[in-house]
Amino acid sequence: MKKIAIGQAGGPTAVLNESLVGFLDEIDQDVTGVLQGFQGLVEGRFIEMNPSVRNHAKASRSVSGAWLGAGRYALSEADMAQAVGNLKKAGIDTLAFIGGNGTMWTLRALSKMAERMNVDLQVIGIPKTVDNDLAETDHAPGFGSAARYVAHAAYDMSKDLEAMRNFEQVRIIETMGRNVGWLAAASGLLKVHENEGPHLIYLPEQKHDAVKVVASIREAVKEYGFASVVLSEGVKLDARTVTRKIVNGREVLGGISEQLAELAEAELGIVARADILGMNQRSSQLACSNQDRIEAYQAGVKAAELVRKGVSDVMVIFRRAAGSKYVYALDAVDLDQVVAGGERALPDWFQEAPEAYHDWLRPLVGGDEVCVPASALASACHHPKIGGMRRNIEK
Repeated sequence: MKKIAIGQAGGPTAVLNESLVGFLDEIDQDVTGVLQGFQGLVEGRFIEMNPSVRNHAKASRSVSGAWLGAGRYALSEADMAQAVGNLKKAGIDTLAFIGGNGTMWTLRALSKMAERMNVDLQVIGIPKTVDNDLAETDHAPGFGSAARYVAHAAYDMSKDLEAMRNFEQVRIIETMGRNVGWLAAASGLLKVHENEGPHLIYLPEQKHDAVKVVASIREAVKEYGFASVVLSEGVKLDARTVTRKIVNGREVLGGISEQLAELAEAELGIVARADILGMNQRSSQLACSNQDRIEAYQAGVKAAELVRKGVSDVMVIFRRAAGSKYVYALDAVDLDQVVAGGERALPDWFQEAPEAYHDWLRPLVGGDEVCVPASALASACHHPKIGGMRRNIEK
């Protein structure tokens, strides 16, 4: 019988624990938990998830954060060897991790290290990211809830500014997203009328000239009496990246909204405020999407199925079928492809046609009109090594 371990890594999401519970529900045997992500793997921090421990984990399925602990930890070659050695010592031959780009890169590296050390290790990646920047998958659990939060926050804050325009004329709202604009672009989802905010949305995928940006803000204030502006933390004005600090070798982006607010005030002689949405984007249960929760759980279940089938070096993915109904299949793709794909940018066609993007996005953010799951369908999508699972949801 396999001895299986599971961990969580990277930044948490509102639905991260659903994937853990889905995996535990589907695995009909004891599982070892890896505490505090890859750092815990290097340090050999394991917990046996007996029925009592599992029940505690399941009770936290709708709680934000990471029940096992997550965080960021860059592994050296020596750390990789130590981690594989710890797994071998504990008799663990299957490792599943829930995470984003960094997690998938690390899983692939651990697999290669195990091969070099002649250690038999099955590796499975379970996707999660609020940025939606994982390659090879239509979307990832965590993104739908974060997008829902951003859409509501941007709309509500724009209405607040509209009411206060005799006191404050410009609001610059900064979202997460790192180097891609999926989250920032979601800010326009609830906008119906042209005069409503956000009036201007800036994405990292595009080049932005500071003079032209300020001129656009001036025009919005002239036209509507106020300007609601949304931009991603990864936006560059005049090709300059704003970095708050570097932690464990990773740039922590943020602060571009403050720079733009100062520039707008200086150039336009108006009152401008910077609002950084912060960690609520990825952790808010108030904005959690029901559909996101369902899919996060299903991703964990699918990973457990892959474990039973002996498939290795893959990540669970979501495939979406074309058409007016939201139809998706759970499948898997090789980790090599995920890593080679890098950060997945918002496609040009979504940048050029926001309504098309909003149509694509609506099922993911959930809501009574789109979030009721229908019965499972036979999948037409298959990884070469496995079968798929499909769901159908009316828009």
